[in-house]
Order: sequence, then structure tokens, then C-alpha cells
Amino acid sequence: MPKFYCDYCDTYLTHDSPSVRKTHCSGRKHKENVRDYYQKWIEEQAQSLIDKTTTAFQQGRIPPNLFSAPPLGGPMIPPPHPSMMGPPPPGMMPMGPPPGMRMPMGSHMPMMPGPPMMRPLPHPMMVPTRPAMPRPDR
Repeated sequence: MPKFYCDYCDTYLTHDSPSVRKTHCSGRKHKENVRDYYQKWIEEQAQSLIDKTTTAFQQGRIPPNLFSAPPLGGPMIPPPHPSMMGPPPPGMMPMGPPPGMRMPMGSHMPMMPGPPMMRPLPHPMMVPTRPAMPRPDR
């Protein structure tokens, strides 16, 4: 029976059967090797992007402050939306999912610090739909 070679672990497995592969791939050492491989790949990609950006900046193809000078012949890139700037400041926690998203089925809103909320009324409030007409004198 042919042996199976694991590229991540740089080793041969004794047999090439589904059970041996499954056991190997679920092992701690294999998972660490896969994580290390992709971590190294991401770092190489990031470094390549940094090198390309640095070269472009040194050649004058990128303005010193990207948001102050509009690019030549193209639209200016808007600054990031405040919601993309990181976590909200203390005391400004959002009350629910972001717009366009729904809570998963069966989940509840987390308890928020602060005063308790009013309960909804047992019946809807009667709100007039048009202005009241003056009553004629009798």
C-alpha cells in the first residue's frame, strides 16, 4: 500500500487509508503545522504589500497624506465610516444588531447597564389619525 505524504508536517504516514488520514489531520501537531504555514503565508503577503506601498510612495505615486490630496484623474477616497473606527467609547454601547442584520433565532438581547426599561403597555395607545372636529354648540 502506498504511503501518504503530508505537506504541512513534511512527513509520510504509514498507510494511505481514510482513517489514518483522519486521525493524522485531527492531531494537535498537524493542526499547529497548518496554522504555522498559513500564518507565515499571511506575513509574507503583508510584507509584500508593505514593500510595494513603500516603493510606490518613494516614487511619488502615493501622496504623503492620502486623504488631503485628491488623486490625479480619479475620485477622492472618503474617510472610513465612524462605525468602522473600532469599538464605541464607554457608555455608547449599541442597543441591538447593526442596521440590516437580525438577531439569530432564539437569542436574546444582552442585558445593558443602566436604568430598567419600561414595559410595553398591555394595549396599544389610541392615537387620533386626524385632528378632532369642533362640535357644534347645541
